[in-house]
Amino acid sequence: MAKLKDKVQNALDEARMLVLGSQVLLGFQFRAILETGFEKLPRHTQLMKLGGLGLMVVAISLLLWPGAFHRIVEQGEDTNRLHRFTTRVMQAALLPFAFGLGIDVFLASERLFGMAAAAVCGMAALSVALFFWYGLEALHRNRHAPQAKENQTMNQKDDNAPAEKTKLKDKIKQVLTEARVVLPGAQALLGFQFAAFLMESFDKLPDSSKTIHILSLALVALSVIFLMTPAAYHRIVEQGEDTEHFHQFSSRMLIAAMIPLALGITGDLVITIRKVSDSGAFALLAAVLSLAMFYGMWFGYTMYRRAHREIADQAKPR
Repeated sequence: MAKLKDKVQNALDEARMLVLGSQVLLGFQFRAILETGFEKLPRHTQLMKLGGLGLMVVAISLLLWPGAFHRIVEQGEDTNRLHRFTTRVMQAALLPFAFGLGIDVFLASERLFGMAAAAVCGMAALSVALFFWYGLEALHRNRHAPQAKENQTMNQKDDNAPAEKTKLKDKIKQVLTEARVVLPGAQALLGFQFAAFLMESFDKLPDSSKTIHILSLALVALSVIFLMTPAAYHRIVEQGEDTEHFHQFSSRMLIAAMIPLALGITGDLVITIRKVSDSGAFALLAAVLSLAMFYGMWFGYTMYRRAHREIADQAKPR
């Protein structure tokens, strides 16, 4: 039976695997809008591309959520509640990822094979993804359910407290893992933002969109700097030693990095939606909804759960 700290670490490592795939598709979606050939696509194809982009943004938001939950709600402690939360969020994130993948396969196939054949290709990709990510698990779950249920029962403890006090070295290992979950996406987006200046379509954007892009680039660059700071701090200040001060510092850097990252993604989302829809008002509405999703998940919900946990702790008999 796996220890709780190992289960949490495995969940974080699995989240890293999912994030890498989502980030590649997100970068592809952003880049495609500025490619010269995008303007030649049929209107329905452009709108589907925009829909695929939205699905990838939702998937990224979900996959980065457990890190904020771990830092803000659990304050770096390993709990059964954190493990269950991470599991459920990862399961939910695979759904928009699967549909986004199906849309991209459809769009890539349409120009070569026509709409009917492309629809078959897209549905095939979606079906395969759904089978391996949900169907296969459903088939095997009943077979292994008794053993899993037994292990869960043995691990059932107070959700408002760690199963056992998490060791400092494990806390630091996990906060660095969570930083590595966020960092590749920020780096991929930063690379796209730098490359966008060299694209022919970028020169055709309105000056306001160019300004938003530069601001978004600066925000994502700030996020990358924050995420890389703990490594330098650990080497230079702590001389590689694990200290509670370093754990707290790394946690703050991780949370701080997620604030400009959400703004940077939203900025490029505004540019993309404005280019496709030719509506500044619609792009602004999408920006508000995007930020509400990012900050609502990462900070609003987690701060609510933290306050709820603290109230529950105070109500316990001493």
